[in-house]
Amino acid sequence: MFKRALVITEKPSSARRLASALDENGKPNRGRHGKVSFYISYRDGMELVVVSAVGHLYTIVQKKGGWTYPIYDIKWVPSHKADKRSSYTKQYLKTIIDLSNDIDEYVSACDYDQEGSLIAFNIIKHGLGEAALGKSKRMLFNTLTKHELVKSWENRQTLDYPVIAAGKVRHEADWLYGINLSRALTITAKKRINTKKTLSVGRVQGPTLRFVYDLESRINSFVPIPYWKVSAETIIDEITYPLEYEKPRLEREVHAKTVAEECRGKDGVITAIEGKEAKIQPPAPFNLGDLQQEAYRVFNYNPSVTLKIAEKLYLSALISYPRTSSQRISPTIDVREILVKLGENIRYERDVTTLAAKKRVKPRQGKKDDPAHPAIHPTGNKPGLLKPEELNVYDLVVRRFLASLGKPLIRSKSTVDIGVNGHTFYIKGDHTIDPGWTLFYQPYFKSKDTPLPEVIVGMVLPITKLSTRRQYSKPPARFTASSLVRKMEDEGIGTKATRSNIIDTLRRRGYIRGQKVTITGLGSNVIEALAEYSPDIIDVNLTKTLETELDRIESGTGSAEEVIKTTISTLDAVLKRFKEKEVEIGASLTRRT
Repeated sequence: MFKRALVITEKPSSARRLASALDENGKPNRGRHGKVSFYISYRDGMELVVVSAVGHLYTIVQKKGGWTYPIYDIKWVPSHKADKRSSYTKQYLKTIIDLSNDIDEYVSACDYDQEGSLIAFNIIKHGLGEAALGKSKRMLFNTLTKHELVKSWENRQTLDYPVIAAGKVRHEADWLYGINLSRALTITAKKRINTKKTLSVGRVQGPTLRFVYDLESRINSFVPIPYWKVSAETIIDEITYPLEYEKPRLEREVHAKTVAEECRGKDGVITAIEGKEAKIQPPAPFNLGDLQQEAYRVFNYNPSVTLKIAEKLYLSALISYPRTSSQRISPTIDVREILVKLGENIRYERDVTTLAAKKRVKPRQGKKDDPAHPAIHPTGNKPGLLKPEELNVYDLVVRRFLASLGKPLIRSKSTVDIGVNGHTFYIKGDHTIDPGWTLFYQPYFKSKDTPLPEVIVGMVLPITKLSTRRQYSKPPARFTASSLVRKMEDEGIGTKATRSNIIDTLRRRGYIRGQKVTITGLGSNVIEALAEYSPDIIDVNLTKTLETELDRIESGTGSAEEVIKTTISTLDAVLKRFKEKEVEIGASLTRRT
């Protein structure tokens, strides 16, 4: 008799890939349970039943009570019982439960993060029973390549309980904040006006919306300040060169006109020539935030779109796990082997040949690290037919990886000082001495050389054009979805996986709009009401403190019970103030709506 293991993955496509990788012949048997596929693989004298969830099969609901607040008594239930929109998950849960008979070992093979760890844990605990936890193991992997999946199977570990605990607390704290504050806002608004609109705010939504509100306030209160610029031109060897005045901005028009009067009709004399080399190191490989930022810059993809594409590339075993904070690639990853595989793709053959010729092939390591996953990198597997947007993101990941292996870019920067009747103007130029890593990051890096002419100190130059113009200082630029994700990351709120989804939620709620993100009247009402009556909820420090505590739980040094207790205590104080001030808050919420 074979020993039997039930292996649970997070998505159907990963179940199929994992079953093929672990089957000794690479040809697992496919079965069906209703409409749900599962796979039977054989390895090392074991029968592996590989089946997938479709994300979370369990969710949180209140134990009792109606549509009111506060609500603190919660429980985990199957998702299909809590929300009709999740009815499709019922068949997946039933399949896993029905396949769990006569099983000797249960294996969590979901993505290695808080979400994935919690998905499998909830299925095993609530669906299969507490006893199953004692026979459960965890597979940890960064890519869905056959080599790594086999290695992960052979080195499976005990369940990652600290990660599970952090994921469980995150869900419960976010649910408590979200359901209570959203109900408080909605109920309070409905007492003021007859509306069917549901207002919402969450632990991370609030501070994120506050970022937009504060920036909009700065833009609206901005007063442009005039300043003047002096510009000129000269001709050397029949080529016109722009000249920069020594003071980029002059505060008074009279000063600009004085410069123009004193220099007009005069010749310039070269008084100094200065040149220096600048060495620009290769970029580090992408983490998720970097990839989202770059995909927005290059392709104008919203962060949530980039994440979805990256996840599909991961499930196709083309790139490593994308939900990572790391800009570092572990020494245990065989970079040269990845290069060899990439070289089989004609698109990268020439670049790989150049890099592979180096004695030492080592990527530049960034400052940010992630204990669970390395920086995003290609696996080396050759892609099949990809959609244009998938090919774009894949190519971006590959070329960033190749660039991280390159030499520094070396550029020469030169400045020519030109004296004109007691004033100084500059000609500035730069050119590439060694393109270094930029050779491998084309076409995503563009550098326009501006070479200087052959000149010497003492050379006389004609000033052929001289003018002044008034300009105005500009207000700060509005957020884009990409820069708002970066702001959230810099402030330490949200997670790698949720930041872009939170921005999408704010749009759906009607709080923000536009590619250049602006806050709506409703969004302003919510922030102003909370700022006056519950400022802690939109204070970034409250959210950052919880993130720190979640990190401590994940590392095994924090207490899940204490975090939930603190969450309830904080909410209780906030919601009591809501109850006391419902009339005033309702008036504030319904202003301009």
